[in-house]
Amino acid sequence: MRYKHVLAAVDVTEEAGQVLAMAREVADEHKAKLSILTVVKPLTHVYGGLDMVSYTQISVNFEEEAKAQAKVQVQAMAAEKGIGGDEVQVSVGSPVTQIVDSAERMGADLIVTGSHGKHGLGLMLGSTANGVLHRANCDVLTVRIKD
Repeated sequence: MRYKHVLAAVDVTEEAGQVLAMAREVADEHKAKLSILTVVKPLTHVYGGLDMVSYTQISVNFEEEAKAQAKVQVQAMAAEKGIGGDEVQVSVGSPVTQIVDSAERMGADLIVTGSHGKHGLGLMLGSTANGVLHRANCDVLTVRIKD
């Protein structure tokens, strides 16, 4: 099977470089298009216990600023791996939902994401990689993040 469109789903940590490197390698091997997505959690998810209704405008401004900063950071990481920054997209929402929906919307046939291989309570609570694996309609390649 040849992949035509690879979606690298990364966060804005140094570990994203490992995911980007694998996504670049697979995309090159298959002569596939490579897109990159990072997801910013909404302020209401981060501070779910607060009454955010009165902070709606602050929340929107925060999320727009967070999106802009995330895009700059991921573009810089992509450039280090020889990936053009024009393929970087940033969305706001639940990471699992945004990754799966974006892959479908883009027509990606492979999602590459990272996993820390958590055990115990971390595994019980679930992870983005696990959620994507079980919800995606395409193949998912999970890269074990090395410390």
